[in-house]
Amino acid sequence: MTTPQLPQAPEPETANASALIYNDHGEYLLHLRDYFPGRIWEPGMWSLLGGGREPQDATLEHTVRRELAEEAGLDLADLTPFGTEYATDDTRASVPIAIYAGRWNGDPTELRLTEGVMLAWFSPDDLHRLRIADTTRDLVRRHAAGLPVNTAPQSGLVRQQEHRASPHGTVLNVIGVHLYLERPEGSVLLGLRHPDSAFAPSTWHALAGHCEQESAIACLIREAREEAGLHVARQDVELVHVVHHIDKAGDRPRMGLFFRARAWNGEPELREPDKCTEWKFWDPAALPDNLVPYTRQAIAKIQNGELYSETGWPA
Repeated sequence: MTTPQLPQAPEPETANASALIYNDHGEYLLHLRDYFPGRIWEPGMWSLLGGGREPQDATLEHTVRRELAEEAGLDLADLTPFGTEYATDDTRASVPIAIYAGRWNGDPTELRLTEGVMLAWFSPDDLHRLRIADTTRDLVRRHAAGLPVNTAPQSGLVRQQEHRASPHGTVLNVIGVHLYLERPEGSVLLGLRHPDSAFAPSTWHALAGHCEQESAIACLIREAREEAGLHVARQDVELVHVVHHIDKAGDRPRMGLFFRARAWNGEPELREPDKCTEWKFWDPAALPDNLVPYTRQAIAKIQNGELYSETGWPA
């Protein structure tokens, strides 16, 4: 007798975004919230700047940039997706918050603060003295642990020494996750990258993203939801190919993980039009000419049942 499976509760939609701002000293910019119990989230606590998505926000990056401008008059040149923090609201429900990391070396006392009490820099080693959510404290410390030597906090001397002791100038590889979405008739999903993309502009590519402080499968699930509105459950994901590649001589090496989604909910939609301008299912035997080369190779290997390949490395 087969035990009936209960329907799985849908994962909450990410509708909030916050900024993890750090400086060249390895310090982090924290916001002391107003003490209005029952009226605001985490009253009287130190937190990250950020807020909820509004109708005019095309992406969650637009959300966090708008919040930074409105709350503190801040405009950061670069913001990079770092991961997802899960906070708990007043009803004890889990609320996902997209985290974007960015570097800034200014004086917070000169900012035009419109919400909260103050902004200040803190070393990760000072967080135990603050009234701060455990999830925020852990998020800051995870980010600090991955900082390069020249931005690591002064208290991290042991980590710096370990980094310098790495043999032969060890180079860390970038980990990228890719969604291999195949319809029953065999067509596979590709996205056309925006003409202004730093990587492969106006070129077709798999739905993909960099793995930050999160597991590869968690990254895949998040990217599928944020980029295309697709909902993929962890138990429906399987690794189908790994490609170890270098795009061109001198570039940082990359490990591309391709995961097949055996099932999913939703149809691809343009959730981040500043990154992708079109989603389309293609016949693997008639892929577009302007396709990222390692993606073309990975699709061919997946079709052939091969789990691993390399490209770009010197012979």
